[in-house]
This record gives sequence, C-alpha cells and structure tokens, in this order.
Amino acid sequence: MLLRLPPPIWTMIFLALAAVASWALGWPRIGWPPEHEKVGTAVFFIGCIPPVWAFLLFRHQGAEIDPTADTNRVLVVSGPYRFSRNPMYLGLIVVALGMAIFVGCWPMLAVPVAVFLTANYVHIPYEEAKMRRQFGDAYDAYAGRVRRWL
Repeated sequence: MLLRLPPPIWTMIFLALAAVASWALGWPRIGWPPEHEKVGTAVFFIGCIPPVWAFLLFRHQGAEIDPTADTNRVLVVSGPYRFSRNPMYLGLIVVALGMAIFVGCWPMLAVPVAVFLTANYVHIPYEEAKMRRQFGDAYDAYAGRVRRWL
C-alpha cells in the first residue's frame, strides 16, 4: 500500500494532516520572527531545484520516473545524482521544511520528518533493491561513491 502512492502524494497527505492538526490546535505558533515567511519561501524554492533537475535529467536520458516501474533502462548517475542518490526525495523534504517554516506552526514541523521516514524506510529500500537486481555491480559501485542523502 505505501509503495502504491508516490512520495509527492505522501507529502501532500502529511501536509494536509498537519494543517488539520494545526487548525484543530488553533494554529500554535512557533514564535519565529516575522521574516520566517521569507525564509520559508526561499527554502521551498531551493527544495524545488534537485527534483526538477533530476526529472529533466531522467527525461533527457530516457529513464523511468515511476519508482515502481517493472524495469529501469538507465542508471542515472550524473547531475544531482553525483551528490545524492535521492535528490527527488531530498527536494521533497526541503520543500516540506520550507512550507513548515512559512506556516510557522508546530504540527507542520512533523511533515519533513514524516516525508523523510517514509522515503528512507519504505521507498528507498525498495528502489535500492530493484537497482541492485537490475544494475548489479554498477549500482553497487555508484552506491559506494554517492551517499543516500548528502
């Protein structure tokens, strides 16, 4: 079940749940200075860079975007994949953090943590096992060079 919904959908679900919790609790503020909205906006847009870059690179190289696809034709190791094996997930976490900072309510801070936990313990292990089966030593060499996150 968890794998059927892609991480962006999980992110939206977590954001909606945090918004409902924030509303139910009367939007409990963190107490950040007023500039938190500008910081949150900047963090949000910075978080958009790795996934968009990775998406465009996947399209250019003919790689599958859907992580649950039966096979992958290409092992992408360039672009943002030189720095992180999971730039799309990393970007989602940073985007969620930006939204949490922008909103400035305690329940929203749970969202980037929930996105990280879902990606790290559900999606990534599945994808890494599939990559090892399909690309063998080439994937193992890549995983030895590039960290899972940063």
